[in-house]
This record gives sequence, C-alpha cells and structure tokens, in this order.
Amino acid sequence: MTEVQRPALVLDACIMMSGLLRPLLLNLAEMGLFKPLWTDKIGQEWQRNAARLWPIDPALLKDEWQCMQAQFPAANMGDVTEFETALKHTDRKDKHVAATGIAAVLAQLGNPVSVLTWNIKDFSRSELRRQQLGLIDPDRLLSQWWPTERRALINALDITVAELVTSGRRQPEPMLSLLRRDRLFRLAGLYELSQNKTAQNETA
Repeated sequence: MTEVQRPALVLDACIMMSGLLRPLLLNLAEMGLFKPLWTDKIGQEWQRNAARLWPIDPALLKDEWQCMQAQFPAANMGDVTEFETALKHTDRKDKHVAATGIAAVLAQLGNPVSVLTWNIKDFSRSELRRQQLGLIDPDRLLSQWWPTERRALINALDITVAELVTSGRRQPEPMLSLLRRDRLFRLAGLYELSQNKTAQNETA
C-alpha cells in the first residue's frame, strides 16, 4: 500500500472501551493496515466512561492515552467543531466523531476514510456518504480484511493477547472465547476455520 491508498479509521470511544479491540487495532495500525484517527474529545469520552464502568485508575487511562498520542502523532485531528454543522441527521452526541472523519477527508489523510463504531444506528449512513465517509463496525471490518490480510490479523491477535497476558490485564484463555466476548463473531468464525484447516493439514 502507498501512503495515499491506506485507509483511515476514526476510532469511536466505544471502540476504545474494549481492552482487546483497542490494542488489537493499534497493533494493526502499527503494521500499516490503516491510519487511526481521533480527537481529544473522543479520548476524554473513552477515559471518562472507562473510569466510570470499571475500577481503573484514571491516571493509568491518561498515561495510555498519552502513549497512543505518541505512537500515532498524526492521529489527533484537533478541534473539529466547525465540521459538525454539516451533519443534520447524525445523533447529536456523535457528531464530533463524524466531524473527525470529515476533517480527515478534507485533509486527504486516507483513502477511504470511515467511522469505526459499534453504534451504527447513531449515524446517518447516507449523510456520511455525502461527506465521503464510510461507516462500519469492527467485526465486519476485520472480516472484510481477512481474505487479504489473514496472516497480519492472526499475527496481530497473537501479539495482542500475549501482551495482555504478560502485562496481567488478561488471564490465558482460548482465542475464540476472547473474540466472542468482544462480539467479534464473524472474525471468530473465520479464525476457527483457519485453525481447523491448519490442524487438518498437519495431520494429513
């Protein structure tokens, strides 16, 4: 992929909430599969919600956010408020997420640029399309990548889980259990088929 051809993805706060999906996506971005995009507002929303739902020290979340910023210094799109006025049908609380994508399109930061979120219903797909933005959920995205990026995905999964276990964030458990718990059902199915084929080839 050339720099211009790399897709760019706005990572909604709900994506960052996952202790598996967030590091997995960041590892995939580090491998060059896509450019991550966000704003301070998205980062603050993630940190606030994570600290409210789980017993996590806010300082740890802040440190992780700063590490993400350092790892991907071009990801932060800054203040995108001016682009929210173009959005009439997207949910009010999610306009800033779509506006991040509009800013990236205008800056020609990726091709294509899409919003990655679990909250598909909060966005107007037709409105985003008019702004040259895609809209997709993580399970569908990773499944679409699987045919051409299978090795990279499996490698990223292995690396991510190993890092989580080593850091004490997760206990060792089967990959399929981890994927299904994060609602990555399509990806889990593809991963299972791949593992079964590998096992069959080894015993043939």
